[in-house]
Amino acid sequence: MAATIAELTGRPVHKVAIALGSGLAGQAGAPVGGIPIPYSEIEGMTASTVVGHEGALYSGELDGVPVLQFSGRVHLYEGHDPRTVTRWVELAVDAGCDTIILTNAAGGLHPNMKVGAPYLIADQINLTGMSPLTGPHDDRGPRFPSMIDLYDRGLRKLARHVDPTLEEGVYAGLTGPAYETPAEVKMLISLGADLVGMSTVLEAMMARYLGARTLGLSIVTNLAAGLSAHEPSHEDVARVGAQAAARVQQLLTELIPRLPSI
Repeated sequence: MAATIAELTGRPVHKVAIALGSGLAGQAGAPVGGIPIPYSEIEGMTASTVVGHEGALYSGELDGVPVLQFSGRVHLYEGHDPRTVTRWVELAVDAGCDTIILTNAAGGLHPNMKVGAPYLIADQINLTGMSPLTGPHDDRGPRFPSMIDLYDRGLRKLARHVDPTLEEGVYAGLTGPAYETPAEVKMLISLGADLVGMSTVLEAMMARYLGARTLGLSIVTNLAAGLSAHEPSHEDVARVGAQAAARVQQLLTELIPRLPSI
């Protein structure tokens, strides 16, 4: 995989990988620049069937830091297994990335949460019932990896230094594709979750297994069922995500060049 990425991008190694979630397709190519490389040209990569997930890879630099940007991801609800969902993380680490930045669209589980605002993921609850680490051990990481500080404390501190207004929350990952019922939202709140979505948790686990640091950013694109008079829809998720893209781009533009100083 590393040789393929080097050949396609013209860069022998990358240090940071970014995954763009729903609605952030308008940010494709920014801030790293470059031309899109369709996932179809990369062995092992699968393009998403979901609107708002471009299905292309970008390669560029921010103040000398080589960055891979994955514009779009695949999900369990599309019928994929956990290893297919997390394949891009393996590819990024093989290409030299030691920092993985995960972005997603999420439902806010508290009525005072700001729709359109990014929230740092402080921890997660994996409610998919699945793991990308199930099966024979391939010896690329520990058989029983620790999930303490899964979302790197140092990266979160740096993100808050760049944007002091950032708040944190616990992200609950479900399989989807249906949005949660009001009863399920109450359950998630009782479990200690602040954000809910249909991605990210398996990718973070794979990144930890492979030894990469992870930073998670959830864009609250809607309040969860029962907390708002409006029913959630993918159209609203994509629209609010697109509106938040500029702020996410600015945050990443300022944050990534500072990563080597941690």
